[in-house]
Amino acid sequence: MRSMKKSKEKVHSLDSFSTLLLTLIALSGEFPTEQIIRLPSTGAYKEKVIKSLKNDGLIRTYYHDGLRGLRLTAAAKKQLAADWPDRFVPLFTGDTMTNAPKYTVLHRLRLHRMAETLVSMLNAGISSFPWQKPVVFTPTPLDQAPYIERPAYYSSRELKHLGAAATKIRNSRAVGVLLTDGNVFTVYNTGPALMKWEYQAEMRLKALLQIELCQNRLPRQFGGAGQCAILFGSDMEQLPALLDADTRTQHHFIQDGSYVRFYFLTNDHHGDVLLELLCSPDEKAALDSTLAQGLDPPRPGWPVVNDAMDGDSPVLFGYTCDMPRIKNFDYALHIQHRTGLLYCFDFQESALRELCGPNVEIQCIDFEAYERSVFHQPQEID
Repeated sequence: MRSMKKSKEKVHSLDSFSTLLLTLIALSGEFPTEQIIRLPSTGAYKEKVIKSLKNDGLIRTYYHDGLRGLRLTAAAKKQLAADWPDRFVPLFTGDTMTNAPKYTVLHRLRLHRMAETLVSMLNAGISSFPWQKPVVFTPTPLDQAPYIERPAYYSSRELKHLGAAATKIRNSRAVGVLLTDGNVFTVYNTGPALMKWEYQAEMRLKALLQIELCQNRLPRQFGGAGQCAILFGSDMEQLPALLDADTRTQHHFIQDGSYVRFYFLTNDHHGDVLLELLCSPDEKAALDSTLAQGLDPPRPGWPVVNDAMDGDSPVLFGYTCDMPRIKNFDYALHIQHRTGLLYCFDFQESALRELCGPNVEIQCIDFEAYERSVFHQPQEID
């Protein structure tokens, strides 16, 4: 092992890729190696940094049961805690899943799903590290309620800081909560498999957020907010299977109206851009305005949900992949023997064609052209 003095130099800069990776591992407990490609910087540089961190004895690879992840060594925890105690000592305190990762497949999959979500939030420019955002979840409400000025993500571990109240949501599958200026999103991540919902636990989580967050802690900002949800998955091809499985279950969790909106996003660059769009009302309104050119205004209260009308044909802007809304649109067109137009991004087309019936005509938006016109590419970290 190289000397700790040299290791210390490797993680000295807060803006370095090495510190970013160490931080992500510390927050998630175990960072899946396949997510390295989604982090900023070049592939060659990331490979060089990872090799250096391993040589310095700060990280190690743990591989078992087909799962490969990066974990911090005791030396790395000691060094991070010494360099930035306010940030890292709380992460390395107590017998938590992230501080003392378990070795069962289910526990490790949970850690991997948490890490994937952190990467998505990072890539969308959302404040995710505890020191980047206001403290919200504490055993008792703060004397001075904070204001969420920019989108902030709170992991399920941070929700546990509620104390005794958090025991009510112990079986929830949520990986965290995303707060924007006007919305509360419960966040799930199903990875490559179908989510097995714990319906009552999810309803308890929703009720807890309504009481503790919207009423007790941040009523001025979220008192009238309708709760939404985001479900991350590996790829768009999961969508039809997810909704079919939801239909065959007893509770119809995704489609029963439990959440005002229930979005499906992918754990990749497409999902990162859509997540940023969901957190940017002005950008979303601009895209809607562009799509609405040449169309008639929407008809609120009409038998078929719509964002615009093309004569008597309803039009839905479905690019955010609000699952219940798309299913309701398809079903209403079917039972009323109407046809309608659904706008989506080109990478969503195949899955939505499988999901929707012949009454739905699909119009694609060029994703790459849209991204070039609106969002800048993420900066590389050295």
